[in-house]
Amino acid sequence: MIINERMSVFIDSLDQGNTPFLDEIEKYAKETQIPVIRKPMQSLLKFLLEFSKPKRILEVGTAIGFSALLMNEYAPQDCHITTIEKYEKRIPIAKDNFRRGNAGGRITLLEGDAAQILKTLDNSYDFIFLDAAKGQYVHFLPDILRLLEQGGLLVSDNVLQDGDIIESRFAVRRRNRTIHARMREYLYELKHHPRLETVILPVGDGVTLSVKK
Repeated sequence: MIINERMSVFIDSLDQGNTPFLDEIEKYAKETQIPVIRKPMQSLLKFLLEFSKPKRILEVGTAIGFSALLMNEYAPQDCHITTIEKYEKRIPIAKDNFRRGNAGGRITLLEGDAAQILKTLDNSYDFIFLDAAKGQYVHFLPDILRLLEQGGLLVSDNVLQDGDIIESRFAVRRRNRTIHARMREYLYELKHHPRLETVILPVGDGVTLSVKK
């Protein structure tokens, strides 16, 4: 927990909540231990979508489709979402959720490794949500920047690793050291890239908001 847990619970208690369908998917995800975006991130996404009113959203990391459906619910009616997922067991569940949510016409699911799929895309996007393998963020960045429109917003979730990001690499579990090093590199790139203006926020498990200059 990056911020005081009591404070986080209090803030979450003020939220108006989601639709029953989104609540159903979130409940299923928790019961089956499938990660979905946390309550603070959900609130932030709703705000950002209302503020920026994107027309073309790219999501990297579909899982079972919860965040894509949340964005579909709160983005403008003429917005289209393209989302990428490679985990084969989750893809059919996401497809079924999109069907049940009547979102098939507004959400396109691309199946496969994001590192390869991103290279094949040539459309531009005014909103990109990055919520995939944390150790790959820095490798995705060149293609993400190519696809992001000038003035577009890049939102990267789970960047503070439950607070471990501030620890020495030797204080992090050996199996997590590569991800730890790559996330630090990613955050440095975001903050120092000449084409980006980035803020790092301790929301949920940490999020960055980056605008392409």
